Amino acid sequence: MDLKGLELTWLGHAAVRLRTADGTTIYVDPWLTGNPSCPAQEQHPGRADAVYLTHGHGDHFGDTLDLALRLGAEVFCMNEIAGHLSRRGASQVVGLNKGGTVTGPGGVRATMVDAVHSGSIDDDGRIGYGGEPAGWVLTFPGGPVLYHAGDTMIFGDMALIRELWAPEVAFLPIGGHYTMDPPQAARAARLLGVAAVVPIHYGTFPVLAGTPAQLADALAGSGIEVAALVAGVPVGG
Repeated sequence: MDLKGLELTWLGHAAVRLRTADGTTIYVDPWLTGNPSCPAQEQHPGRADAVYLTHGHGDHFGDTLDLALRLGAEVFCMNEIAGHLSRRGASQVVGLNKGGTVTGPGGVRATMVDAVHSGSIDDDGRIGYGGEPAGWVLTFPGGPVLYHAGDTMIFGDMALIRELWAPEVAFLPIGGHYTMDPPQAARAARLLGVAAVVPIHYGTFPVLAGTPAQLADALAGSGIEVAALVAGVPVGG
């Protein structure tokens, strides 16, 4: 998996940290505290310049508000979630919708794309409307193009993501039950035309039973690498 100088750390479940050569630190779906797959030493970071959020479910929204309030992270998210964060004191929030492209810290160009799932947000103990779920295509200056699918099943327009943005690495959920399972994720990887897949959203709970080994079996002969990372152990950089 060629990350072209970018450091990547999987933090368990769907949480990912990306760090550029100049130190810009980016989180996607930062469920850190309360995440049984996230190493203890990673649960209270000291720097976060940006957060890209796929949807409002607690296992993805996670520590977004803390990173915004405590560390001043700029949050990019669905418009309805942006309102929720702003009402709670977050001052650097960019709300957008699918098809929109923004430029974040480190010069990262980020496009919000579709996902097929459900969306809500915990609003003071009530289930509130959090807009639709999404994925992100992240283009790093001089670096790779990454696709974080968030929570989704396979959908045919993944072929359009390939055509329009040509991601090189995809973070795909494989656990099943709430998202794609390994056979669906393997087909998604082929639609996307990526060189490598980082499996996410598996193993955190027993119901998320899909495994990287099953994904590798389903991708046998495709030439697509399955990069099964260890939570908290960075690669690249």
